[in-house]
Amino acid sequence: MAIREEQPGDVEAIRALNAAAFEGDDEARLVDALRAGGGLSLSLVAVDDGTGAIVGHVAFSPVVVTRPDGTCATGVGLAPMAVAPDRQRAGIGGALIAEGARRLAARGVPFCVVVGHPAYYPRHGFARASAHGLRWEHEAPDVVVMARALVPGGLDGVTGVFRYRPELDAV
Repeated sequence: MAIREEQPGDVEAIRALNAAAFEGDDEARLVDALRAGGGLSLSLVAVDDGTGAIVGHVAFSPVVVTRPDGTCATGVGLAPMAVAPDRQRAGIGGALIAEGARRLAARGVPFCVVVGHPAYYPRHGFARASAHGLRWEHEAPDVVVMARALVPGGLDGVTGVFRYRPELDAV
């Protein structure tokens, strides 16, 4: 399996993958909206070496944290991540997260947030965002709102409320 950045010819395959993985088109429409609005900080695909099929996808988009004093910090949010149903539980999602974190850190992106499964994302370096003084702008159980530093000290002084791009609210 190879991991690479999304290319223009991947759009339909990414759409189909997200629809299959999530059993509906909300996430597929979200990726399309982020792409159309220039809101993809990084979009990676996992490609099967044998068939050339796209078997995984992860999107990262900008988030803004508003601190209690009104100043802001920026990072990225992970959403969505999809793996072909017949390839799940094979490490593809973890490989996409690791490669995304590596590439974003190389760009100097300080942190990443995710609202996701509390048994999955901690295996990939995420911890409760509340431990860092962060909370999502929407109501959600504390255990599903997570963050991780991408560079040393990337979450230092990053407290307050984080917001994803408006495309995430529209889906």
